[in-house]
Amino acid sequence: MTDLASKRALVVGVGGLGSPAAIALASAGVGTLGLADDDTVDVTNLHRQILFTDEDVGRDKLDAAVLGLRRWVPGSYEVVPHRTRLLPHNARDLVRGYDVVVEGSDNFATKFMVADACALERVAVVHGSAVRWHGTALAVGAQGKPCYRCLFEDIPHEHAPNCAEAGVLGPVVGVVGALQVDLALALLSGLDAEGTLVTFDGKTGACRRRKVAARADCDLCGLRRIETLEMSRYVAAACDVAIN
Repeated sequence: MTDLASKRALVVGVGGLGSPAAIALASAGVGTLGLADDDTVDVTNLHRQILFTDEDVGRDKLDAAVLGLRRWVPGSYEVVPHRTRLLPHNARDLVRGYDVVVEGSDNFATKFMVADACALERVAVVHGSAVRWHGTALAVGAQGKPCYRCLFEDIPHEHAPNCAEAGVLGPVVGVVGALQVDLALALLSGLDAEGTLVTFDGKTGACRRRKVAARADCDLCGLRRIETLEMSRYVAAACDVAIN
């Protein structure tokens, strides 16, 4: 049996996905939880970001998240706050210290940055997203193949609304966050979860699980594999997200 108390998990984005994911990871017995975010709590967050209460509105999100996590899951686990987004200058250093990354960011630039950094550092990652009634979770093993870019080759050229713009149902992000942790625990336990894609339809309750295949021409894990983060096509986009 895997000793989860010795494992380290980094949650990127303590929002609608990251909040339930952090709670589930702590409840499962993961010994060290890193939380990465640079935002403050807004009243519009409260219907889906379950670590926070009315009293947290306006507070630093990480400070509130650490207290909220302790309220939900008392215990001896360690919480490590990282008061930043993952950016070109820090992404590899942040993910390097963890066994698995649970990614719940709200923009494509950060998602691609996390994918690249984890692939280069040989760290397993579970990507998640949820908009309106639908959500997905994708598990990528430490070997980095198949990867996020095997499914999503590039940042959308047209505007792709996030959950703040298009809306999202609170229960949907809760389910997707739980699915991410299920995949993360499988990766930590050495189970065959690499390349598993799970989709959830909040209208019907349908949850579908399938394996995806790696693309030979993938820029991240295929024949044209990047060798440094600076080669990533998403570096400039990630910097722009942080500035804006």
